Amino acid sequence: MTATEGTAPAEGTAPAEGTAPPADYHLMLPEGWFRILLDPEQRDGAIDALVERQFHGIDNAPHLKEELRADMRRRAAKAHRGGGIELYLSLQEVGPFTIPASLLVSLAPLRHAEPLPPQALARAFAEDADPATATEVSVEELAAGTAVRVRRTTRSAEGKGKDGDGGRASVSVEYHVSVPGTTEFLLLTFSTPLEPIADAMAGLFDAIAGSLTWTE
Repeated sequence: MTATEGTAPAEGTAPAEGTAPPADYHLMLPEGWFRILLDPEQRDGAIDALVERQFHGIDNAPHLKEELRADMRRRAAKAHRGGGIELYLSLQEVGPFTIPASLLVSLAPLRHAEPLPPQALARAFAEDADPATATEVSVEELAAGTAVRVRRTTRSAEGKGKDGDGGRASVSVEYHVSVPGTTEFLLLTFSTPLEPIADAMAGLFDAIAGSLTWTE
């Protein structure tokens, strides 16, 4: 596992009385995950490094290389506009295959005018769930505090049979963790398109979320 630190999440937020916002956060990631800081002044260099790594030794695919670079820049810009702080991409390999997965770390404002207790927030997520998406909501205790965990399995229409079965599915796991002394949540959004190993990947996602700690 590799230790990483994110950008201080508390700047510009209103602290709760008597509670000082943390200066930063700390996560443990497995070896083989690539980090992209989403700040506009930092992300292009990281994206260039990722593209060069992925096309190392391949000199006859300049168009594919530039397409990947442009796509990553679009994704990074969109994530930053949505409050994204950093993006991690799995480059872990099993034999000849790379395990596709990602983690987006974002700052999210409160969903309601006043902070909700975790159980109430979990109920709100359950009530708002898309009926077409398999959704599991729970409240978990992490080292960083109480969090609301939302796991979703989303099946695309492509390849579905007459009865609506089949089709490709992607799995996401979200952790909504209240940032102490602020009116925001740190949102960890994990995702993978590999439904057959979804439970194993969810276990990995849970372990990463469990490593979250605040630093002063």
